[in-house]
Amino acid sequence: MRIDDTHDPARLSWVESANGHSDFPIQNLPLCIFSSEGRERVTGVAIGDFLIDLPAIAEALGDAWVEELAQPVLNAFLALGTGPRVALRQRLSHLLSDEAFRDAVDPALIGQSEATMHLPTIIGDYTDFYVGIHHATNVGRQFRPDNPLLPNYKYVPIGYHGRASSVRVSGQPVVRPSGQRKPPEADAPVFGPSRRLDYELELGVWIGPGNALGEAIPIDQAEDAIAGYCLLNDWSARDLQAWEYQPLGPFLAKNFLTSVSPFLVTPEAMAPFMVDAFVRPDGDPEPLPYLNGGSARPGLGLTVSAALTTQKMREGGMAPRRLSEGRASDAMYWTVEQIIAHHSCNGCNLQPGDLIGTGTLSTASSDGLGSLLEISKGGREPLTLPTGETRSFLEDGDELVITARAEAEGFVSIGLGECRGLVVG
Repeated sequence: MRIDDTHDPARLSWVESANGHSDFPIQNLPLCIFSSEGRERVTGVAIGDFLIDLPAIAEALGDAWVEELAQPVLNAFLALGTGPRVALRQRLSHLLSDEAFRDAVDPALIGQSEATMHLPTIIGDYTDFYVGIHHATNVGRQFRPDNPLLPNYKYVPIGYHGRASSVRVSGQPVVRPSGQRKPPEADAPVFGPSRRLDYELELGVWIGPGNALGEAIPIDQAEDAIAGYCLLNDWSARDLQAWEYQPLGPFLAKNFLTSVSPFLVTPEAMAPFMVDAFVRPDGDPEPLPYLNGGSARPGLGLTVSAALTTQKMREGGMAPRRLSEGRASDAMYWTVEQIIAHHSCNGCNLQPGDLIGTGTLSTASSDGLGSLLEISKGGREPLTLPTGETRSFLEDGDELVITARAEAEGFVSIGLGECRGLVVG
């Protein structure tokens, strides 16, 4: 992805709240789907504290993509691929920076506080990967102290198919799931609500054009399949997971809810913030040829964070307690391009609007652990909150918020919005 005038740090918008905005300056322009009074599920773009109703400015945009942008989801537009995304970004950047277009665009601005956000696509399929090597090591060590990583981990990007129907946009309440769990002291499992509810700090990847069934996406073309990025929290019931995951992997422990942020941040917006891939330690195997290659800088220069508030903290007006913060590129043993190449190497067809999760992003440091399972060391070392409350896992009334920022010297930083969820029991 090339850097062009849309990334110019000197470019300002006549939408004043965009200038200096922490997430949505004019250098970002993420896509979304929203509703507001008089508008039912329209395609939008975030700029500062506002959203632009794109169908309402079709004349200013020109004749291109009118039909695709008039849809109540982004699938059709994402299917068009990189060229139309780049052109739309260029046009919007021009409209929003040139005062001459204020009269044409201003009536289509809606305050974000007045809008209801929706999932940006109809998600045909959702796949969650396990590319965070430090997370995999930390979790593996709890079950296999002498051999935390399984032999295949450094050869193959591990993933599993999730439940697309329970993916929801940020803000959906988290209903504590029930299922079978086997307490260590019990001879048989019991059924009931999970006692070890956890979060997973992840990034989501939205798929663009995809591929036909039976045709793989080569690693040097995988970048073109990426339509955008978001935040993702794959809520996890660790006690259900521990009992059910063998031999086929997680089931009820994961399929009850996956939360995503509502804004699709395009690869074009991320161009200045791409970095080198994870540096494999000496002695690690080289990726097999079909996974070796891709773009020059495929790593994501995003700092991802998770923060917690309890009901007692909110009542006391206390600031959220940061649980974890770390750089995505320091956590991801496999890149997004390698994920896509592997996912499709057997001919599996990825489709426009599909969602891929990276898996939990934990860094090597203790302040970059992306789940309570790791932070509390499986519940053995609870953390203490400013109220004196302790947490090994999430309790009813807890609210978890994930955020991310992309920063690079010489460029205006951008954000991904937030992914929020309140546990309601």
